[in-house]
Amino acid sequence: MSSTFNTRRRILNSIAAACLAIPLSKSAYSKSIGYAFSGPAADRDLGLLPLRPCTSGTRSTTAGPFYTPSTPLRSDLREPDTKGSTLVLEGLVMTSDCRPVVGAVIDIWHCDENGRYDNVGYRYRGHQYTDAAGSYQFTTIRPTIYTGRTEHIHVKVQGEGTRLLTTQIYFPDQQAHNSQDWIYKDELLMNLKKTDQGWYGRFDFIL
Repeated sequence: MSSTFNTRRRILNSIAAACLAIPLSKSAYSKSIGYAFSGPAADRDLGLLPLRPCTSGTRSTTAGPFYTPSTPLRSDLREPDTKGSTLVLEGLVMTSDCRPVVGAVIDIWHCDENGRYDNVGYRYRGHQYTDAAGSYQFTTIRPTIYTGRTEHIHVKVQGEGTRLLTTQIYFPDQQAHNSQDWIYKDELLMNLKKTDQGWYGRFDFIL
């Protein structure tokens, strides 16, 4: 009986080890962002240099309760009646070894200048694809604070062969509000500067 039990245990252990050795498919660890990967966008010629050094990956955070899928394919999210300050947000989507992720989908959404989200339509929501350099650019407005939250922009990013990254990026000139926001993380601060046309922000996503 003892010999039979030991034999069975060795077989079960071998099966378990073999299962652990099988790599997980992409679908096993990551759901899709839901957009077709149709190739890179036109070259935007932004003149962006890769991050040096690249990191192990951009930190993920909660998506929040206001995500809407299937947003319009567009880079300009401004509305005709907007009263917010213009923000040009651009950057790169790269791998941890500094290779551009070509044709990655980047989907952003944020509240309006009054702290409200459009949960019926697509106001201040949109997606686009990175170009051959891995770069993206949106023109939108600066969102504002609302109860419990500092200024932030929600983002989902995914390359054709990468995991889905869901995160939020923040504004460095909102230190007081940032420190009171329980979701805020220092490593998710964009680079920000004031220009004659409004605000310019840059954030590079590492997948």
